[in-house]
Amino acid sequence: MERTFIAIKPDGVQRGLVSEIIRRFETKGFTLVGLKFLIASRELAEQHYGVHKERPFFGSLVDFITSGPVVAMVWEGEGVIASARKLIGATNPLTSEPGTIRGDLGVNIGRNLIHGSDAPETAEYEMGLWFKADELVSWTPTAMPWIHE
Repeated sequence: MERTFIAIKPDGVQRGLVSEIIRRFETKGFTLVGLKFLIASRELAEQHYGVHKERPFFGSLVDFITSGPVVAMVWEGEGVIASARKLIGATNPLTSEPGTIRGDLGVNIGRNLIHGSDAPETAEYEMGLWFKADELVSWTPTAMPWIHE
């Protein structure tokens, strides 16, 4: 089974959307294997957004993700990375499709609620930043036979 990193950003937490976002992943049939509620350190945020270090918006990304509580998660399932990206929607909520998290709940590109890994390598890197191996729980929900063959 594939795993991916998902984070509900401070705007999603402040707006009370944590349960709605988690519900969408559970309803899709994915398994939650890691969950943390924290305020990210500046160091963690800079590592997380390191790929954007040379971009002019890097500082504002770091400032925003450290501005309040974040819900960091690891989800597991078949094709979870690509499927999560579809569930999340386009980066800009104004152009994100209805039915996606950002399309239904997002307001603007600076407050787009959620982060999701975009590739297997990114997922591995981000999971390693936010979670220790022993903080992830491998388990099989009893509904799995009803979801997967």
